[in-house]
Amino acid sequence: MREIHEIDRLEEFVEREHNLSDCVIQGLDLGEVKVDWETVRLSGSVFLGCRFPSLAFQERLREGGALIFPRLPRIPYNPYRPSLYSRDELMKGWTEEKDDSVDLQIFEHFEKSGRHRPHIQEALCQRLHDHAIDDALHDLLEGRVEPGGEKKVVAVMGGHGTPRSDPYYRKVVEIARALTRAGYFIASGGGPGIMEATNLGAWIANAPDEFLDKALDHLSAAPIYSDPGFNQVAAEVRSWHPDGESSLAIPTWFYGHEPSNQFSRHIAKYFSNGLREDGLLAIAKYGVIYAPGSAGTTQEVFMDAAQNHYGTFDYVSPMIFLGEERYGEATGLFGTLQKLAEGRQYQSMIRLTDESEEVVRWIQELSPQPFGNASSLS
Repeated sequence: MREIHEIDRLEEFVEREHNLSDCVIQGLDLGEVKVDWETVRLSGSVFLGCRFPSLAFQERLREGGALIFPRLPRIPYNPYRPSLYSRDELMKGWTEEKDDSVDLQIFEHFEKSGRHRPHIQEALCQRLHDHAIDDALHDLLEGRVEPGGEKKVVAVMGGHGTPRSDPYYRKVVEIARALTRAGYFIASGGGPGIMEATNLGAWIANAPDEFLDKALDHLSAAPIYSDPGFNQVAAEVRSWHPDGESSLAIPTWFYGHEPSNQFSRHIAKYFSNGLREDGLLAIAKYGVIYAPGSAGTTQEVFMDAAQNHYGTFDYVSPMIFLGEERYGEATGLFGTLQKLAEGRQYQSMIRLTDESEEVVRWIQELSPQPFGNASSLS
């Protein structure tokens, strides 16, 4: 099988100046690049949504053996984007008085184009976009975006409606802060509630301990995402500590009523909620923590259990439940999962507690295991 090289940075492009054979060049502006194109080998090369100096230039590339996927007009997003989103990119255009953000513009386009059954061009664009997000996400997690090598991902799930004043919101902030300080890379579903608490905890991991109380006091002025000032108080907390630690949010435009939270450095936002949910659980090799939530969180519990049960991704990882009342007596979910896991490798990886410190300790103790092998990956 031939090796395909992906190029999504101009520096990489210039380094391969004379040989682009079997390369995929994604989302680059090549209008000002100084290259002697007459000497460049192009056989098997693919250009995805790049900018070119002219139509005649594109024709020369095709004659040399290149395949060009054109930029697509009249859509408010780039289906070939070479990187994940940032908070600043998605929030561009937002003010306290009016939301004209890029995030909202994309959602409104998503709604108008038929969220459940888009026409064929829109469907292709959305799938190209989500593939590009997948690709950029792996670049991040495999250590090609930030220093430090491969990320040790821990995900946190829970209710999107959990108020900022809720005790479990605080517990999740404390857990995410402690795990980030311990070298884990924290991921959430990217929305409000428990998801915001997750990214907030990671963000303030490099702040003094007392900053937590200051942040929570200010955020509690607008506890629910539908409250006036919800985004504004978050922006103010972020401005007090602008250089927070890195974490990941994986939201979706499928739930357009949920604003993306403001405390993640990297945002992998998808159109497909199915890809988003399955992918978030798949990357959380070092464990998933479940704070109290409703039907969506319950669905994620059993999706995660299925991945562990069948070794879908060749390893099993911890499932830690934060909320003895919610996952014990109120729903029986923990007991059901214990019965499901009887005799299986992941039986010993399932824990239930109400204590933040225990959650952190178990994540550190219960390292992921190769499926069918009791040895640790740590």
